Amino acid sequence: MEQFIHILTAPDNIPISAMVIIIVWVLYISYQQATENDRMLDEGRFDDMVEHMKM
Repeated sequence: MEQFIHILTAPDNIPISAMVIIIVWVLYISYQQATENDRMLDEGRFDDMVEHMKM
């Protein structure tokens, strides 16, 4: 584990580590929004979903 942290925090690997964290964060938000949109579609609230997407 100590070697992994050493490699992860090496100066040339920090941007790559940050990119992985950002990608995971963006995917989480995307899946959260997709779940909300699917729930609205299942409830028959298409117009509400469209308005929610415009925000």
